[in-house]
Amino acid sequence: MTLTILYEDNHLIAVDKPRGIPTQEDASGDPDLLSLVKVHLKEKYGKPGDAFLGLVHRLDRPVGGVLLFAKTSKAAARLTAAWQRDEVEKRYLAIVRGIPADAEGRLEHWLLKDTDRNFVAVCPPGAPGAKQARLEYRTLATRNGLSLLAVTLLTGRSHQIRVQLAAIGLPVLGDEKYGPKSGAPLSTLALHAVTLRFDHPVRHEPLQICSRPPLLDPWSRFTDQIASFCE
Repeated sequence: MTLTILYEDNHLIAVDKPRGIPTQEDASGDPDLLSLVKVHLKEKYGKPGDAFLGLVHRLDRPVGGVLLFAKTSKAAARLTAAWQRDEVEKRYLAIVRGIPADAEGRLEHWLLKDTDRNFVAVCPPGAPGAKQARLEYRTLATRNGLSLLAVTLLTGRSHQIRVQLAAIGLPVLGDEKYGPKSGAPLSTLALHAVTLRFDHPVRHEPLQICSRPPLLDPWSRFTDQIASFCE
């Protein structure tokens, strides 16, 4: 698989993650981005041993978009701390089934993950093991019962966008886990990580890295709105 490099310097490398590829090795044994980027670094720089690559965040397997790695331990530690303090702005585009009652809003839920089933559920506030999840959304367009939403994550919980939108009756198109069963392959999930904004962990300068969703179905239904949002 050919990697699309969105940004690279001595401390960081960001790639455009394709849908359907795991972020790191899992039980499937399929090629994963962490291993593929390590191979890229070894070949590019002629490293004789295993290349260091820090995993500072993840995207669900069916989600595409910006995926950032650290090339040094210093950058990895500082980025991990920034993620934990919610200092990284994470913006997504999602196509959902239905039309929001409010064109824009803020969602707050408590989420509990069943690790054995890899399933996240909304639960009562303060339930044992639960974590608070917050996001903001804005409706960019609606068409034929579908809506294109811009989503900003305010926390970084597992499956957060998918679970919170489904909880208000707006499941992400193609989501077989949290939405209606349609028989469509999970890789068609209409959720894309568009932008990461953060301070560079070493240079301490603002950095923005962007990725546009592939203009194929279902994204092609909102071509003009996506182009305006990603300008």
